[in-house]
Amino acid sequence: MERLLWVLGLLALFALCLWLMYRAWLKKARKQAAAVGELPPVPAELGAQLLEPTTGLYTGTTLAPSWQNRIAVGDLGFRATAELTRFERGILLERDGATPLWIPQESITAVRTERGHAGKVMTADGVLVIRWKLPTGTEVDTGFRGDDKTVYPAWTGSATGTTTGEQP
Repeated sequence: MERLLWVLGLLALFALCLWLMYRAWLKKARKQAAAVGELPPVPAELGAQLLEPTTGLYTGTTLAPSWQNRIAVGDLGFRATAELTRFERGILLERDGATPLWIPQESITAVRTERGHAGKVMTADGVLVIRWKLPTGTEVDTGFRGDDKTVYPAWTGSATGTTTGEQP
């Protein structure tokens, strides 16, 4: 009987910890909602495709310049397998189980590689990071770990010509 009480007590403690983490995530989302605002919709006309689609893992979107301050608003904070495609008018990130993310060309300020992003740490230049401005003016970093990292040079030279390898 004593063992059963210990097990039930630990399960209750575990459930309490999960509930507190969930509440903290919701509180973070409420605090970030004004800074994030509405995301740009995917336009009907994307323009010519400039780069072939590349598959990989969407690591999340963070508030720049912090590479670990993940955005909790909507589904921006959740990792997902994704496909990244470069068009004349911007970058389309199609995520499995989440809404597509459109990054307009005029919003992109830099495309670079990093060692880590949103809690995902890799080898040197393992994550492709796109820095862009939301319609609210907030600057964010969107991370993508490609399955084929040999395509990174084409991506880092394709947006604005701005590339850096420095960790923000």
